[in-house]
Amino acid sequence: MKAKKVRQKGKISLSRYFKKFKDGDRVAVVREKGIAASFPERIIGKSGQIIGIRGTYNLIKLNDGNKIKTFIIHPVHLRKLK
Repeated sequence: MKAKKVRQKGKISLSRYFKKFKDGDRVAVVREKGIAASFPERIIGKSGQIIGIRGTYNLIKLNDGNKIKTFIIHPVHLRKLK
């Protein structure tokens, strides 16, 4: 699915855009369709761990196949796991 559903369209709240995560937080990669994403589609739905911050983006350690890889993802595309 490339577009948002009708009831989800509109502005993204500022709190979701500027949310902060700490090192070691577990997060899931959930693409925000209103903002262009610069990561591969194969990692959508996967969960990983935050290992650092680079500017406003987060460094995330994910399993991609059999390898552990580091991705740089904007916080709007991340959801915190409990």
